[in-house]
Amino acid sequence: MAATRSSEFGDLVQIKKQLISIIAQCKERGLVHSVKWASELAFSLDPLPLNEIPPALELTEEDARDLDALCLAKSYFELKEYDRAAYFLRGCRSQKAYFLYMYSRYLSGEKKKDDETVDSLGPLEKGQVRNEALRELRVELSKKHSAGELDGFALYLYGVVLRKLDLLKEAVEIFVAATHALPQHWGSWLELCNLITNIEMLKSLSLPECWVRDFFMAHMFTELQMIKEALQKYQSLMEAGFAKSTYIISQIAVAYHNIRDIDQALYLFNELREQDPFRIENMDTFSNLLYVRSMKPELSYLAHNLVEIDKYRVETCCVIGNYYSLRSQHEKAALYFQRALKLNPRCLGAWTLMGHEYMEMKNTSAAIQAYRHAIEVNKRDYRAWYGLGQTYEILKMPFYSLYYYRKAHQLRPNDSRMLVALGECYEKLSQQVEAKKCYWRAYSVGDVERMALLKLAKLHEQLNESDDAAQCYIIYIQDIFSCGVSLQRCSTLIIRNVSNNQDIRMISEDHVTLKTGVMMLKIQLRITEIHYSLTDIHIENSCFRF
Repeated sequence: MAATRSSEFGDLVQIKKQLISIIAQCKERGLVHSVKWASELAFSLDPLPLNEIPPALELTEEDARDLDALCLAKSYFELKEYDRAAYFLRGCRSQKAYFLYMYSRYLSGEKKKDDETVDSLGPLEKGQVRNEALRELRVELSKKHSAGELDGFALYLYGVVLRKLDLLKEAVEIFVAATHALPQHWGSWLELCNLITNIEMLKSLSLPECWVRDFFMAHMFTELQMIKEALQKYQSLMEAGFAKSTYIISQIAVAYHNIRDIDQALYLFNELREQDPFRIENMDTFSNLLYVRSMKPELSYLAHNLVEIDKYRVETCCVIGNYYSLRSQHEKAALYFQRALKLNPRCLGAWTLMGHEYMEMKNTSAAIQAYRHAIEVNKRDYRAWYGLGQTYEILKMPFYSLYYYRKAHQLRPNDSRMLVALGECYEKLSQQVEAKKCYWRAYSVGDVERMALLKLAKLHEQLNESDDAAQCYIIYIQDIFSCGVSLQRCSTLIIRNVSNNQDIRMISEDHVTLKTGVMMLKIQLRITEIHYSLTDIHIENSCFRF
């Protein structure tokens, strides 16, 4: 095969060889998610001829000495008998055996933690239980790290242990070191993604220059809500030779989901299902889109289809939960989100969606707890911050609401919904100047709910700023009727509607005095308010699926 070259990626043949090599190394160590990611990318590239396929890695003396014990332990590991696997790896000296020994102990602790809590505690308390093996693992790995004896895989495991112990600063340093030691291992990059909180932190990191970094940056841009940059990066990856990658298609669909481009996101998810009809990953995001569009038949079909494939997957439970939520069966929806959390207590979407369901059931204390758990999983989840703001607003605690809405706004500075919520909070706190700024900013960035100008106009009225109020109403009418009805015609219609009012004083046909003009504009707005009121409730409940 002729080598295809790109300014960013160099030789795709070499990338394919690196992928084949890392797939083999991750398989030997039981890192199944990294195997899947690398395999999907390798599948999207052209196959290599026989003479180009890289040979298996050569065994060292230590590998040869530990080979029998490693093969035995690996068989137990694959059967999830982690303690048994660790027992037979004691005393092994090779890097490969040491990693599997430590990883088996880590997974044993995770399995015991889950087994102890699956029945005795509900999902809201489950996150409080610790893996008892973490501290011992940290001590042992720390000694090895100080002696410089950890390879890229062991550094990755050390970082995971530190993250689980909430030693986040140290974890970031270790994951960065892991990416330098073994750049092709996607697991290290992905763990690092979960610890980066803002673009400044991302820029401050010293990361290795390799082709995997571009995938990492695209993923980070999506997580940081920098969707334009993410889409540009994914487009460049497709042009570089990964156009057939289902991973990239799914990430682009998620990016469009995040900016509420529902039509494009639905198109890409449908295309993804055609290419990979038994795929379950990301289908919970797909169900959010179907929920917002109230596509009950499609959501029902998706739920039944996923149940047939694997009903005990987290994504399947979330899809069924969304289906019941759309049918207003909120108790059943909450039950399925709880099932998802029993399967994976760190499932961000399930925590957030369960918070939404508790809000629907007026259980504010449970909603607060669910949203807080979502934030513990990922502090960048603006939906959880917004949900907390809504909950405290219902509890008539505007200072608390303001704090959480600010957090949501920091994560989504150009989302008009956050700005409108902030404006309402400032109004309740009698900070009208700040409220006006928020409403105008919401209109300027693109008011998705078409409420910012109306709220701004009413606020101007309360402050007896009739000039500004009239101007806001006029701009609103111009926006609403921009498809063909002129403002002059609207003004004439308004005047006819209130012609019996004795207070009307006209200067000309298309201009009225300030205070009376505000009143007349409001009458015409009733027409549009009737139209939007039909969807207000659904928008409020569904918009924070994303």
